[in-house]
Amino acid sequence: MGEPNPSRSERRAIARNATRASILEAARRVAARDGARNLSLRGVAGEAGFAPAALYGYFANKDELLLALAAEDLSVLSRAMREAVAADGGATKLTAASTVALALLRDNETMAAAQGALPQTSGGSDAERLFNGRMIAALKVLSDATGQPANNRDNQCDVVLVAAALAGLTLFSRSGRLDALGFTPEEILKRLGRRFA
Repeated sequence: MGEPNPSRSERRAIARNATRASILEAARRVAARDGARNLSLRGVAGEAGFAPAALYGYFANKDELLLALAAEDLSVLSRAMREAVAADGGATKLTAASTVALALLRDNETMAAAQGALPQTSGGSDAERLFNGRMIAALKVLSDATGQPANNRDNQCDVVLVAAALAGLTLFSRSGRLDALGFTPEEILKRLGRRFA
């Protein structure tokens, strides 16, 4: 016996999700080619084969599109950190997760561009909620890597400090300033692991 045919609303939802995915794939190609900071809805629409106005049915503006790309990247980051912790080749779990995070973030222009796409005050867009949810998932992986459950304010604060340290280290590393200061990423990550693990 085969599966029942999907209802009309289910078919519409499937088609909408497929179109959204193709827009995101096109946006990723444009970002790789032109740089995430130079991403435009017009360029993405052209790459995806849509009229520019059609994208507004999926993303209100460039910022929402960047946040959607960054949310996907946060999922990749969370998965990679979990795998690094599971493989734990002798380093502390936090150092393993942080090393993978730094490698992914250092080369990820979309995440850097998304920082400018986040509103100054927390809003209610779907793109922002998705980004926030994926960010919380990544923080949960870092929390697990520290071995401290995020069940109280102090432990939650420590996880945010670790994430902020990784974000700052990424900035220093991407800009070449870490080398200019005479530090290696490995040296800083080992110290971070000793401080918080």
